[in-house]
Amino acid sequence: MNLLRQKKDDLDVNITPLIDVVFLLLIFFMVSTTFDRESEIDVTLPEATQDVPQKKNETIEITISSEGVFYINSQRVINTQLSTLKQALLKVANGREDPPIIISADAQTAHQAVVTVMDAARQLGFVHLSFATAQISESQ
Repeated sequence: MNLLRQKKDDLDVNITPLIDVVFLLLIFFMVSTTFDRESEIDVTLPEATQDVPQKKNETIEITISSEGVFYINSQRVINTQLSTLKQALLKVANGREDPPIIISADAQTAHQAVVTVMDAARQLGFVHLSFATAQISESQ
C-alpha cells in the first residue's frame, strides 16, 4: 500500500485567449472610430431671435450679389479675384486686428463666391465672421 500523496498539478490561468479578445476589440474600435474634421475658419452664425447692435464703423459688411459681385461697406470691389478682395479688406479694416465681418449673400449667389470671401478673411487672420439672414414670418 502506497500512502504517498500525489503531487497536485499547479493551476495556471492561460491568458492568451484574453489577450486575443482585447486585441480584436482594439482593432474593432480603431476601425469604427470616426474622426471629426475641424474647419480652419471659425464661423459664428447669427441667431434670429437675438439682435445684437454693433456700431456701424466697427463691422465690415461684405455683400455678394447674385452675379457674384463683391461689395465691401456698399462700395463695389473692382473684380472677384482673391488678391483684390484681400487688399480691399485690409484697406477697410484700417489697421484693426480682427474686425467683425458680416457676410450678406443673395440666395442665388454661387457657393464659390461665399467661400472666396471666407478664404480671404481667413488668410488675413479675420475669424469673427457671421452671416446675415432674413427672418421669415410665420405666415409664409
